[in-house]
Amino acid sequence: MSQSAHPLNDPSLKPKDAPRARLAPWLKKRLPKQDTVQEVRALVDDLDLHTVCQSARCPNLNECWSRKAATFMIMGDICTRTCRFCTVPKGRPLPLDEAEPDNVAKAAEKLGLRHVVVTSVDRDELPDQGAGHFAATIRAIRARLPESVIEVLTPDFRGVDDLIDVVSDAEPDIFNHNLETVPHLYKRVRPGAGYRRSLDLLARVKARHPDQFTKSGLMLGLGETPEQLLETMRDLRAVGVDILTLGQYLRPTLTQLPVERFIPPEEFQSYEAAGTEMGFLAVAAGPFVRSSYNAESVYQALGAKSGAGSR
Repeated sequence: MSQSAHPLNDPSLKPKDAPRARLAPWLKKRLPKQDTVQEVRALVDDLDLHTVCQSARCPNLNECWSRKAATFMIMGDICTRTCRFCTVPKGRPLPLDEAEPDNVAKAAEKLGLRHVVVTSVDRDELPDQGAGHFAATIRAIRARLPESVIEVLTPDFRGVDDLIDVVSDAEPDIFNHNLETVPHLYKRVRPGAGYRRSLDLLARVKARHPDQFTKSGLMLGLGETPEQLLETMRDLRAVGVDILTLGQYLRPTLTQLPVERFIPPEEFQSYEAAGTEMGFLAVAAGPFVRSSYNAESVYQALGAKSGAGSR
């Protein structure tokens, strides 16, 4: 099998109308050699860790793992929210694993990572919503890999300033929080989240730690218009966000929201140019772009424009 089999549809048709339509040429990926992929899988399993690559059924998993790049997902693999684009299981999470922060650091060390990305499920049932666990993980990675770049992709912590500060004060190099979509679609796509709440989180991190890079991302193809997307990009710049990622939403299973439109590569290129003109220090846009996809390369490109937060 020379190409990965993703249940995508012809871009000229809505997937819900033609579930067996021909795969668009730009949505095909070659599978890399599997030796390194299995090595990463074995390491993750051995340390009883989770990755968003697996839980979110990321189409880039094989490519990234073949380069020994993985995004760690802390605090278990059961989420307390019901975002309609996500495949992470919903329900009652297990207690936190106190050994997890150091196990993440061990895995990053064994993989030889220079850029470590850590995300999580939502843990709204915890008193601190997991903020302390994020901070402990950052400190554990820093202790083992003092020269590494640490990037966190966090929940919104229900907008509680003190909890946001717990994570940003642990001094990750990049603080990422995704808007995911335009405000018009929030109720359908992100029930339980708030557009303004997420913007306020990003604004607070940048105001409290000006040298800390802030980052956010959106999925395209959920029904947003170009005008709505550009306005959302302007909102992100208005709160000082440095890095923007734009990728195609791909329906993981039939229980998630359908794709309303496949965005052609040239349209992604136009949004990337618009973001650069708006003043983002780095913009990654394309069908397979995800928040943590090629995160190290994006950061390195960022370093050419600014020395803030670099290691």
